[in-house]
Amino acid sequence: MAERAAGTGVQSVERVFDLLELIADAGGAVTLSELAAAASLPLPTIHRLLRTLVGLGYARQLPNRRYALGPKLIRLGEGANLQLGALAMPQLKRLADELGETSNMAVLDADMVVYIAQVPSRHSMRMFTEVGRRVHTHDTGVGKAILAQLPDEQVRGIVGRAGMPTPTGYSLGSAEALLADLGRIRDRGYSVDEQEQELGVRCFAMAVPGAPTPTAVSVSGPVSRVDEAFADRAVPLLREAAAKISAELNR
Repeated sequence: MAERAAGTGVQSVERVFDLLELIADAGGAVTLSELAAAASLPLPTIHRLLRTLVGLGYARQLPNRRYALGPKLIRLGEGANLQLGALAMPQLKRLADELGETSNMAVLDADMVVYIAQVPSRHSMRMFTEVGRRVHTHDTGVGKAILAQLPDEQVRGIVGRAGMPTPTGYSLGSAEALLADLGRIRDRGYSVDEQEQELGVRCFAMAVPGAPTPTAVSVSGPVSRVDEAFADRAVPLLREAAAKISAELNR
């Protein structure tokens, strides 16, 4: 953490947010000494800031003396997710209209992904994912698209903490298999959930470049409709949608 001009209130605010981000990057819980090593700040300063955050509910101290993110951040995060989802709705609607299948947007939340916006398919037969649902990263299109943007070491940490359940026979069950798939995703620029979360459902997804939090958009539907010809149409539209959402986020 870089030092800022001393003696300013702005500096304290920046330090507080840096500490919260360090806790989040560590998987949600971290020791005081680990924070001190990562933040390059004196222990008394970190302890004072953490004490304030704990008192306000934005951090909490666990029984093992580690510090974790506090419950008050949930409300802030939910509000931010709603705004992010609303911003993306025009692009998600265009995807659903042009492709005829369900479009989604999801963000990385700790070691899981959460769906924050959706435009359902016009067909009666559709996938059963709803806004607010939290899912694993390794067996979803949006999750793998997000993981492909991260270093392998961070990917191992995420799936190591969250686990790698295999809800279908197509699900990836090891970190090695996942990393191999992420290499293919990085090469082609999009991910595929090949019935890995739900039998009979295929999903194409793409990360949103430059998003403030790891984010991805996807289009999903039954394998009978979401086939190779569908992919040829979907991938360019996903790329365009991701770029436009990125531009809105960074405007």
